[in-house]
Amino acid sequence: MTTPRAASRQRETKETRVECHLTLDGSGQSEVNTGLGFYDHMLSTLARFSRFNLTLRCVGDLHVDDHHTAEDCALALGECLNEALGDRRGLRRFGSAYAPLDEALARAVVDLSGRPWPEVSLGLRREQIGAVATENLTHFFNSFAIAGRMSLHVDVLKGENDHHRAESAFKALALALREAVAVEGAEIPSEKGVL
Repeated sequence: MTTPRAASRQRETKETRVECHLTLDGSGQSEVNTGLGFYDHMLSTLARFSRFNLTLRCVGDLHVDDHHTAEDCALALGECLNEALGDRRGLRRFGSAYAPLDEALARAVVDLSGRPWPEVSLGLRREQIGAVATENLTHFFNSFAIAGRMSLHVDVLKGENDHHRAESAFKALALALREAVAVEGAEIPSEKGVL
């Protein structure tokens, strides 16, 4: 029987208290409560289309703003992903996907290289979607890539509606991750012999 690829994190600061549990080989089930409805929607979408099982709860200083909640949830989720991948032996490692949502189209490309590098261009025009500042959606992708130790490129290629643009980006990321975390063998997928 294979060891489940899963991890849990508790992250507590003066600004937030985050509990996160992630299972890579899941069915897309999620239970997410950050106090930010649109953010919950995006994280649940990420779980569904990556087929990860995700439980994430956060109590944050939303009386200040949404920044600390968005950042700390992204860090906890990225740390869980990194831990669940272990030594990354047998991984496909690379994943890419396009995801449309009506008029919007996003592309995500992932390399689970162990070397964090985010390049994110969402092109969002509104200041907020729901109670989430759009700059914090970009911040999610950046923080998630750094904590998850991956190279991540996310580009929204077209779209007029910012909700659609953001959601297509999360869906593209989910599909790229589903491909990248697939197990194809027993070797570490690197010429260096280590990731």
